[in-house]
Amino acid sequence: MNSTKHRKYWLDTMLQIGNPVLDALSQRKLKERLPTEFHSDRSKFAHLEAFARLACGMAPWLELEGLEGEEEELRARYVILMLECIDAAVDPSSPDYMDFKSEGQPLVDAAFLAHALVRAPKQLAGRLNERVKGYLITALKRTRRTAPSGSNWLLFSAMVEAALYILGDSEYDRMRVGYAIHMFMDWYKGDGIYGDGKDFHWDHYNSFVIQPMLVDVVTLFERDSEQYSALRPLILERAQRYATVLERMIAPDGTYPFIGRSIVYRFGAFQLLSQAALQHFLEDALSPAQVRCALTAVITRTMGFPGTLDEDGWLRPGVYGYQPELAESYINTGSLYLCASVFLPLGLLPSDPFWAGTELKWTAQRIAAGEDVMRDHALSR
Repeated sequence: MNSTKHRKYWLDTMLQIGNPVLDALSQRKLKERLPTEFHSDRSKFAHLEAFARLACGMAPWLELEGLEGEEEELRARYVILMLECIDAAVDPSSPDYMDFKSEGQPLVDAAFLAHALVRAPKQLAGRLNERVKGYLITALKRTRRTAPSGSNWLLFSAMVEAALYILGDSEYDRMRVGYAIHMFMDWYKGDGIYGDGKDFHWDHYNSFVIQPMLVDVVTLFERDSEQYSALRPLILERAQRYATVLERMIAPDGTYPFIGRSIVYRFGAFQLLSQAALQHFLEDALSPAQVRCALTAVITRTMGFPGTLDEDGWLRPGVYGYQPELAESYINTGSLYLCASVFLPLGLLPSDPFWAGTELKWTAQRIAAGEDVMRDHALSR
């Protein structure tokens, strides 16, 4: 599969995953169609989870300028579709009006929707009409009733405020942003890894949530704070190291460590590696084309298993096919759409080295083939 075919495969796969959500929500029928039998006690949160997590992954592609031809026509069409979906989600008169008010889970997925706005400030945040923008600001502010625990949830609160800032709301809370950033500076454990709170956990939350949100929040606000501007290079250096670790986790056959909670988010475990490619902060020794090939191996292996999608195209819990025992009690069908965060590099033009570079073996593949590969190294700070 050459680089052109890689991009087409990525785009086709992202839209295959996303179309059932976007088609239903744009018609204001997501609550009618989204399967909620799996962990049905969580079903009232499922709709915001599915939409917000999907939007978070699609946003860089929607924001992309300079595309041409068929893909540009497609991108422009999906921008309109996504704006219609935001309207359907936040309009109180909509049958698909989503739950931003309950304590707990709505904060999580309001933050993923907020992250989509931060990732697409022109095409999403900037193109909302005043009516929808007002509804969205009100919805995001409703999540403030949830007091986040000392964990990755602090970044959910910070990201919501980041979106309010992007939307031009003068009442965004700088304290929630600053508290999250400074607490994670205290929770750093070394060699590119943060604790999820004061404790370390063997899981993929450094990539699911912590580092992608931390990088984007500190980048957004560095212009307003000398302190954040000083912290950003350190935060990026740590993110760069963890992105390298993630690339080395991808085995020659495209498998990776299935460790910790929420592994049914599938290739969402590689969000930070995808973000490092998108934002061009991969280590110099790590070729973007190599990362593309590694992530393509992960995606194709996962999507190749029957049962990953149901007969109507909705995601089902598991890593390879339908494996419901792998899902924790807080996970429902909507939760699974965090897998879309692997598609962030679609926000790069086809001419970018990520897409244009010739196929390369990734690190584990080279070592397993007997090649002499430069040894790994730890990050000292």
